[in-house]
This record gives sequence, structure tokens and C-alpha cells, in this order.
Amino acid sequence: MRKIHLWVGLLTVLAFIGTGQYMAHHQPPVVELSNDMRLMLRSRHIYILGSGLVNLMLGLYLVREPGWRGMVQSIGSGLVAVAPVLLVLAFATEPEQGFRANLPRSAFGMFALFGGCMLHLATQLARSGREMRL
Repeated sequence: MRKIHLWVGLLTVLAFIGTGQYMAHHQPPVVELSNDMRLMLRSRHIYILGSGLVNLMLGLYLVREPGWRGMVQSIGSGLVAVAPVLLVLAFATEPEQGFRANLPRSAFGMFALFGGCMLHLATQLARSGREMRL
């Protein structure tokens, strides 16, 4: 899973740079857009960065746990790895819909990121008789 997280993290950070360039060259300029549209673009842009950095750090430091903890960890890794895909799709599709619309991609992307991180935390807290790796 480390290599998957590393690649997903690197690709997501590149997507963050790409979305930043998109906003820098947007016509009309992003600063001239409505407050709703500007906030939607910027928030999804930052969500992409957050999910990329979480994946990048897991790619650098993840240590596979044995037994059931490894299975829980794998589920968490899957959730964390899928989050950037949902968040990039959210950046591409949700800003035009505005705040009042149903925004499932960004919500599911952030829930996946949160849930995956919590499952990784749970595997570390469940380590029996050993110190938690901090």
C-alpha cells in the first residue's frame, strides 16, 4: 500500500498544482466571480491538497500491521486513496452548482478521507502491549 499511497499522493499534489493554474488563468478571473463560486473553487482546491498530502505521508511512513489490524488498515488505506479522485471530480463539477445543490463528491471525498484516517488511528490504538508509533 505504501507505493499506492506514494503515487496517489504525488499525482494528487500535481493535480493541486493543475487546479491552481486553472484558477490563475480562469476567464473571467476568479477574483471577479461571485463569492459562492470563488469559495467553492478555493475550498475544493484546498481539499485536493489535503488529500494529496495525507496520501503522500502514508506513502512515506506506512508500516503494515499484522492480523486483523492490517485488514482494518487496508480498508482505511482504500478510503484515503479514493478520496482525491472524488475531490478532483468535485473541483471539476461542483462549483457551478452553488452551495444550495447536493454536493456528494466533495462530501463523500471528505468522509472517505476522515474515515480512512480514523481507521489508521484505530489500528495504532489497538496495538496490544506495544507502544504506539508516534
